[in-house]
Amino acid sequence: MKLTNKIGVIVDSFGIGVREGLKKAKEVGAEGVQIYAVSGEMDPENLSPAARRELKSYIESLGLEISALCGDLGGHGFQDAAANPAKVEKSKRILDLARDLGTNIVTTHIGVVPHDPNGPVYEAMQKACEELSQYANSMGGYFAIETGPEPAAHLKSFLDTLSGKGVSVNFDPANMVMVTGDDPVRGVHILKDYIVHTHVKDGIRFKEVDPREVYGSLGYEPMDHGKIAEMVRSGEVFKEVPLGEGKVDFDAYFQALIDIGYTGYLTIEREVGDQPEVDIRKAVSFIQRYR
Repeated sequence: MKLTNKIGVIVDSFGIGVREGLKKAKEVGAEGVQIYAVSGEMDPENLSPAARRELKSYIESLGLEISALCGDLGGHGFQDAAANPAKVEKSKRILDLARDLGTNIVTTHIGVVPHDPNGPVYEAMQKACEELSQYANSMGGYFAIETGPEPAAHLKSFLDTLSGKGVSVNFDPANMVMVTGDDPVRGVHILKDYIVHTHVKDGIRFKEVDPREVYGSLGYEPMDHGKIAEMVRSGEVFKEVPLGEGKVDFDAYFQALIDIGYTGYLTIEREVGDQPEVDIRKAVSFIQRYR
């Protein structure tokens, strides 16, 4: 096995701001970066055309490129029909910003896809995602849904209802291992026609849990919700760990990406821990061993 994919890092994982995070990403050996672009200095509303050109030039001066922007707007994704018009519009502006900065991918969460395709929540999600897909298709871009909230086969069935590939997949193997218990290797082959970006992350699952307890879901409020939510927060249900210390079989996972012809980024995400730089450096070295 020989990986040829570029290595990316989520700038925000360093927790030191965008500019310092960009420099740190270069320092740890990344070739590309992913940046949250929802609020603050990276909110599309706060970046004029001149500011966008300057930021793009600065990133290029470091020898980096943007693998994707993160446009996760929270609030159960696109499950709430009343909130969707504003969220869809904001998502479009984030994709516009992505294009201005030199990438055509925005990763996001759309909410847990319901099992009932005839229900109002499924309908709201499908309508919003269809509009996003058409917009992305029109400019050769992608809104990439992060894996984890539902098994790969169910996600594919939802994506298959949309026109084009404007809404595709940001594949995160750890989310699958930690939340649904789905097999990432099998998931890669199921979603092979949709994968445009990936996160490199590892984790362990200790107990089965309804994904709606982890990600939230409109109208879902079980009687023991507080107890389960606390178990999730405390790490009793699952735990994100440094690469190679969890249950993701990276030998098989990376081979699966090679088998389907995936040539995009392997972007390191570290959402927990008090030594993110140490963990990210180890992650870069971990991936480099497969090159």
